[in-house]
Amino acid sequence: MNAVDLIVEDDAWSSLQGKTRLAEEAVRAACEELPEREPGVVAVLLGGDDAVADMNMRFRGKDGPTNVLSFPSGGHADNHLGDIALAHGVVTAEANGRSIMLADHLRHLIIHGFLHLQGYDHQADDEAEIMEEIERRALARLGVADPYANEDPGAGPHVE
Repeated sequence: MNAVDLIVEDDAWSSLQGKTRLAEEAVRAACEELPEREPGVVAVLLGGDDAVADMNMRFRGKDGPTNVLSFPSGGHADNHLGDIALAHGVVTAEANGRSIMLADHLRHLIIHGFLHLQGYDHQADDEAEIMEEIERRALARLGVADPYANEDPGAGPHVE
């Protein structure tokens, strides 16, 4: 069983109702799609663009905010799997640009981030296909439409 520790750092997230439930549902749905998974606690940070941009530069050497960042704990200290950080402005702009509900996009990104904490990646096409298929199945469990349905094949994921 995985637990979610939700941290709301940016007040811009206050308009989204049921944030804790959404995060817990996303992690549970992802877990149900994994043949083997590392149980533990996941911290989900709902931050602002500036804070995520700072993390993106410090830990990845990339300028600007991104939608989601994952930080595996490595040693699983105290059963802590790692952290997932999301940038409100980026996530909201992406949801609006794709005409999808913010809650659905948030759940997708949390699932994506959680899969990174479980060791999944999307650097190579075959890895991306595996990861996207797990995301699709997990989202389907939640009644969320396939976020990759209208993409060009081989275009890669919209999420980092």
